[in-house]
Amino acid sequence: MIIKRIITRRLFVLLLAVLALTTAAGCGKTASTNNGQPPAESSSSEGDLTLVIGAYTVVKDALEELLPVFRQEWLEKTGQKLNFQQSYEASGTQARAIAGGFEADVAILAMEGDIDKIAKAGFITHDWKSSAHNGLITRSIVVLGTRAGNPLGITGWEDLTKKGVKVLYPNPKTSGGAQWDINAIYGAGLKLSEAETGTKDPEFAKRFLKAVHANVESLDKSGRASMAAFEYGVGDVIVTYENELLARIKQGVRYDIVVPEQTILIENPAAVVDRIVDKHGTRDAAEAFVAFLQSEKAQRVFAEYGFRAVDEQVAKETEARYAQPSELFDIEYLGGWDSVREQLYSKRGIWYQVLADL
Repeated sequence: MIIKRIITRRLFVLLLAVLALTTAAGCGKTASTNNGQPPAESSSSEGDLTLVIGAYTVVKDALEELLPVFRQEWLEKTGQKLNFQQSYEASGTQARAIAGGFEADVAILAMEGDIDKIAKAGFITHDWKSSAHNGLITRSIVVLGTRAGNPLGITGWEDLTKKGVKVLYPNPKTSGGAQWDINAIYGAGLKLSEAETGTKDPEFAKRFLKAVHANVESLDKSGRASMAAFEYGVGDVIVTYENELLARIKQGVRYDIVVPEQTILIENPAAVVDRIVDKHGTRDAAEAFVAFLQSEKAQRVFAEYGFRAVDEQVAKETEARYAQPSELFDIEYLGGWDSVREQLYSKRGIWYQVLADL
């Protein structure tokens, strides 16, 4: 029976991949890959200057609205026509591609660690966190999505450990969003242990993460792929970005959002890729584009797609749209990204111990 279930699941995942490829081909938006690099989506019009954007999948819909706005602003400011080439991949995959030579002028990724991979490879040489909002362009939180009406009565993380509850989140090896998900669950375990004993208990948090992971149906490549699987009917609960669910609900898809009391603040950065913009001669446009993404105009668009603004004025204007978890924490609660990478995601880290059932 176990073998049959595995085969059935693999066939289902293969079917999803075929459907996704068919949809992409039908839309005529995705170009073929180039020497193993992520596919680029290009505007049909040719410009005087081309800016290559390497982004994570979740931000795609908002960018498709924002790029034409920036193109027009740039034309009015400089008289120069601007063309975009866009690549959307899971954040970790995109970071490795850029660090490996994919010539993106601007990297828009799910987390600081993925920008740091590009910097460590020598492609980003400036202090990208010295720009406005510490280099961030959006925020969100990790939440739980259920089927309409919340038929299983999910109220928080502990319900995800119950027998028979089928959970979805993507693979943290490829997806930055998945790392936020894992960080949220592990951090919730620390919060729960702290409430009971007065101190953080890493062993309790590890067991808690292991109990949730035991109910996971599949580990998809990206947050967007995980969302697509959920929409095809896989799983009972999805662990995902709040903005993903808000955007889908706005489009008429019927889901319930459960906001755990203990969850993590997601922070998404963007950075100019120095070595590439100097090679392409696109530095001015790339720097202006990142600044535009942090502007009030762009922040309001991001808010329409469910993101929490990094701009203080827009954040204040839109605050009532979002739940405020009573025990919201950020990455520093877990010790910061350097500590998280070592403790959770190193070869002997907590996440890999969970996978190995240690």
